[in-house]
Formats: sequence, C-alpha cells, structure tokens
Amino acid sequence: MAPRSAAHAIVAAALAAGISICAHAVPPSLARFSAELDGRWNFGNPTESETQFRQELARWPATDPQALIVATQIARTQGLRREFIAAHATLDAVEPQLAGAPSHVRVRFLLERGRVLNSAGAADRAVPLFAEALSLAECDGDEFDAIDAAHMLGIAAPPPERLKWNRKALAMAELAADPRAQRWRAALYTNIGQTYLEQGDAATALRYFDKALPAWAARRDDGAVRVAHWMIARAKRSLGRLDEAEAVQRTLAAEYAQIGQTDGYVFEELAEIALARGDTNAARSWAARAYAALEHDDQLKTSEPGRVLRLEALAQGRTPPTVKP
Repeated sequence: MAPRSAAHAIVAAALAAGISICAHAVPPSLARFSAELDGRWNFGNPTESETQFRQELARWPATDPQALIVATQIARTQGLRREFIAAHATLDAVEPQLAGAPSHVRVRFLLERGRVLNSAGAADRAVPLFAEALSLAECDGDEFDAIDAAHMLGIAAPPPERLKWNRKALAMAELAADPRAQRWRAALYTNIGQTYLEQGDAATALRYFDKALPAWAARRDDGAVRVAHWMIARAKRSLGRLDEAEAVQRTLAAEYAQIGQTDGYVFEELAEIALARGDTNAARSWAARAYAALEHDDQLKTSEPGRVLRLEALAQGRTPPTVKP
C-alpha cells in the first residue's frame, strides 16, 4: 500500500489533536455526481457494477474529481469480491491525487479504504479512517457520507462501542434534510437490531427489526424486504415464537424458489427451528440444504466460521458446536 500523502497525514494529525479543519461544502455538481453514481450500484452483482463504473471512468480525465470518485467505487466492487490486493492497488492510484482534490473525494477514499481493510479482517486499521471520514464529512455538511462513516464505525469499532456509533448514525439520519441521507434509517434499524440480538436482547432487537421492515419497503428493494422479514423471524426464534418464525421462513423459501433463487440462510433458520422443536430429522435435512448453499460462502466462512461448522455437524447428524447469535 502506498504511503499516505502529506496532506492526508496533516488531516489525520489535526483530527487527532482536536483541531477544526472544516472545509467548504461539497460542490453541488460533485454532490449530484456522487449521488447519481451511487444510484448505479447493484450490490448483489459487484462485477456488473464494476463494468458500469469503468465505462463511467473512461469519460473523465484521470485526475478529475469525478474520475477519482469512480475509482473508489471500483475498489469497493473489488473488495466485495474479496479481491483485496486489487482493491488496495486501485485506491493506491487515487491517493496521490488527494492533496489537490475537494475534501469530498478524500471522504470517499477514506470510506472505501476503510471498508476494504475491515472486510480483510483489519478492523483496527479501518476505524481511524472511518473516524476521519466522519469528521471531514460533518465539516463539509455532507449528511449522506457522514452517516455512512458513522454506520461503518458501528460495524468495525470494538463491540462495546458499536451501539453508540449506530445510534449516532440513526440520530443523524432522522434529523437529516437530505432525503438520500434519510434512507439510511432502514440499514441502521437493522444494524441496531442485530447488535441487540448479538447481546442476547432479542425483544429489543425485534422492535428495531419491525421498524426496519417498512423503511426497506419504502425503498422498493424486494431483496432487502425479504432480508428484513428474515431478521424478524430470526428474533422471534430467539424469543421462542417458533410457529411464527417458521411460517415466515417457509414463505421466504417459497418466494426464493419462485424467482429461481436459493437462500441458504433461510434453510439454516429452518434447521435451527426444527432443532429447537427437538425434530432432529427435519433439522438434519434443512441443515444439509443450508450447508450445500453456504459452504463456499467466503464472507460467512471468514466472519462466522462457527456457523458453517455447526451446519456441517447438523447435516451429518453430529452434535453441533454452539455459536453466538
């Protein structure tokens, strides 16, 4: 990875010392460009997104702010595919141009460098970058990216700090004037719910998941709505509301089959529900289907290897290891 630019180092030092370095607001044309570019994302198919971004990149001189922003999003597609060396190389090419670029470009760079580091298991190196991105975006009055940075701190920060950052991000989204920034509420309700679930408070988690569902529906994202239903059912399983949880997961399984897709996480939940009922035969059957769908999921294997091992044990009729929610 290339050394950080001198300007970047000065920014970091100023932030560490608590010195205000607020810059000008994001130029309106650049803000519109970023918003339009973000609208082209297909997070379910990062390869397709990279193709679109490379076509856009070809329209701009290499040192233009627009080209630099596009390059950060190409790096993000690479990171989502776990091509971390390529992602860092893409960002390394951007970094020397930051000194003369608007601070908005630096924010986008910091967010994507941080995301790549976090996905690669280096959360401790990602956290300072997200914190710097948050400070710069707040100085610029950039609501959307400030919330993004706070939301990433809610993911990458040490577990005891995550709820604080997610709550900060949610408060910012609820007060935001920018409609695009307000849309963060759906993801933040989900993230806060997940944090409570991991802490063993399924009742509070369910309240946030219930809030997330209409927020996702308002975004007209069918895939996210299905995930929101899955999260609600997951919390209900922890609360012992097995009939309700099973009904939702079976409905989701049917919906995925109808559109020609398989979701191993739905099968995983049906296995856990069957196990909670004491139906080991059904649990083994669902676990086998879940394991077949998820055993090659690199992200799951890296972030939660215990879940994959548990499914494998269940599918083979062995006593499964216990994993955290």
